Amino acid sequence: MLANTRPVRLIGVPLDLGAGRRGVDMGPSALRIAGMSAALRDLGCDVQDTGNVAVPQREGLDVGDARLRFLDPIAGVCADLYRRTLEALDDGCVPVVLGGDHSLAMGSAAAAAAAARADGGRLGLIWLDAHGDMNTSVTSPSGNVHGMPLAALFGEGHRSLTGLGDRNPAVDPGDVALIGIRHIDGDEADAIRATGVHAFTMRDIDEGGVRGIVQAALAALLPRCDRLHVSFDVDFVDPSIAPGVGTRVRGGPTYRESHLVMEMLADTGLVRSVDVVELNPCLDHENATARLAVELVTSLFGKRIL
Repeated sequence: MLANTRPVRLIGVPLDLGAGRRGVDMGPSALRIAGMSAALRDLGCDVQDTGNVAVPQREGLDVGDARLRFLDPIAGVCADLYRRTLEALDDGCVPVVLGGDHSLAMGSAAAAAAAARADGGRLGLIWLDAHGDMNTSVTSPSGNVHGMPLAALFGEGHRSLTGLGDRNPAVDPGDVALIGIRHIDGDEADAIRATGVHAFTMRDIDEGGVRGIVQAALAALLPRCDRLHVSFDVDFVDPSIAPGVGTRVRGGPTYRESHLVMEMLADTGLVRSVDVVELNPCLDHENATARLAVELVTSLFGKRIL
């Protein structure tokens, strides 16, 4: 079953507390302005836009521990998103979370995994990102939580971040494919190797091609997983075509390579939930990156050339 045969529920999360650079809180608005709802409706999706999760204003908050900046409010937002994602899945919808920084995935992906277990199934997590997102307060050079969500989902880190779901760890590393990474902190690299997560770097893509790498990722996950959550950090895409992100890293997938990734994931018919994160309109050019993100989401939901 393709994801677009189910109702799509948009959930905005204007969260920038996990990021070092301001602006990603405007990501949900930029994606809506770029026509996310209309583009999905053009595919025949029943789209429900439920507005935004409430996020505290950064200016009125205390940073707290510099190794875990804004920990408590981030955990509160993720807990709210967990509930709303779980509710969408229980209602038979495909939640599409419009971010916001990538720390929100601690709520959405944990909820998707919990819903899979409640159905007697198992979630596969596709993490499209230039970064590993597997730091903790011990290894992070910045203390920014948006570099920690995958580690938290694996049960590594502060209990406020690892205890959001029904189980800790919320996701098993063997059920995760991390694709497109090309900027990893030193200690983080050791963590990635130690977990057993299926990690595919840009060198792997250069050598094996996008088609081969996506096939390898799916071959690792699908024998054990019956549904997919796609967590799409827009910095996965090369910044020459996606400049509107706060942590640009050159050497990412091209326009067509990015579409092919989404098309191949759509072909599985198993996509049940999606994040679109780290879009920063302050750094974009005439909302071009948001429009690209909308295009890529439509490919993920089954749009074809013919």
